[in-house]
Formats: sequence, structure tokens, C-alpha cells
Amino acid sequence: MSKNILFICSQNKLRSPTAEAVFAGREGWDVRSAGTNNNAEIPLGADDIEWADVIFVMEQAHKKKVKQRFRSVLNDKRLICLGIPDDYDYMDEELVKILKFRVPKFID
Repeated sequence: MSKNILFICSQNKLRSPTAEAVFAGREGWDVRSAGTNNNAEIPLGADDIEWADVIFVMEQAHKKKVKQRFRSVLNDKRLICLGIPDDYDYMDEELVKILKFRVPKFID
């Protein structure tokens, strides 16, 4: 059975879409990304939270927002902060390296 993995940043333009792209073809992983801001490319909704088995946020501020806005649907989902600041462009080599190093140990 595959795991549903959700990546969240603010705007869903750089960090979380990069994570989605990096892990999209991974065996046994279903990945999605969204943003916490209302004007995000793909705004985070309760349906995303309900869909996910594991939720990765880039910063503590995202974790706080997710907990505040989606407390009723979070239940006992794993909500993991990767501690990745908004310093990277989409598919930035360093960002890809960080994601490949930090993310899999929480899943595999």
C-alpha cells in the first residue's frame, strides 16, 4: 500500500512543489503539495490533510498554521517540520539535496 505524502510551504511555488517533483516517481509514495497562504498556487485545504498519511512542512510557522486551521482533521497524523527556510528557487540543487537527505528517513 502506498503512503500519501503532503508537502507544505507558504506559496506552493518553490519549496513544496520541488519536494513534490523530487519524490513524485518514488515507489510506494503518492505525493502532493500545497501552500498555507490563501493566494498560494494550490491553497491547502482540509481534504489535503485528510488525504495525507504524513505531512511535511518547511518551517515551524507552517506547522503552527496547519495545527491552528486544521486541528479538527489532523487527528494523529504525522506532522514533520523539515526546517527549510525560504531561500531556494524551484528545483534548486541544494534544496533537492536537503530534501533527499531529510525526507526519506521519516518514511522508509
